Amino acid sequence: MGVAMTYLRLPPALEGEPDPGRIARLVFGVADWRRRHAAEQMIDIAGAWQGLHYLITGDPWDGRAPEADVVCGGRLLTEDGTAELGLDVIYLAPERVKPAADHLAHTPFEAIAGRYDLQRMVAADVQGAADWAQRPPQEARDRFLRPAYDALTRYFAAAANDGQAIYKVMG
Repeated sequence: MGVAMTYLRLPPALEGEPDPGRIARLVFGVADWRRRHAAEQMIDIAGAWQGLHYLITGDPWDGRAPEADVVCGGRLLTEDGTAELGLDVIYLAPERVKPAADHLAHTPFEAIAGRYDLQRMVAADVQGAADWAQRPPQEARDRFLRPAYDALTRYFAAAANDGQAIYKVMG
């Protein structure tokens, strides 16, 4: 099983704390952090994260903002002293959420679906692609990646409308 990704949208300051690293410790430093937040604040894209990043940017890891900010972009807080959390947390500031939300809103899934090439994705070591290649050719794209993309589009729009930051948790 690969690494999964969950998103949590929060206000820029929490309990009077504006520092994203400290907020990450407050929020993710408890074992039941998922149950402490309303369902609409979170989205779990599980193992679709790297496949989505590849479709959005054309690369398994890199890309330009705002496209790359949807999945892999942001500030890795683990490097800022949150390693004790036991998971990686990537912080996307509200001023980066809005352009990413606009990009998603103006980029329908059909515009990125042409990058769905399982041979290239397997060669690029995109998580899950080798397993997807064992199924009917477009199954993962249409039943897994498309719904996750559509959900992320709505999620980013809500976060941008509310002026929220997004914390992406990998683990």
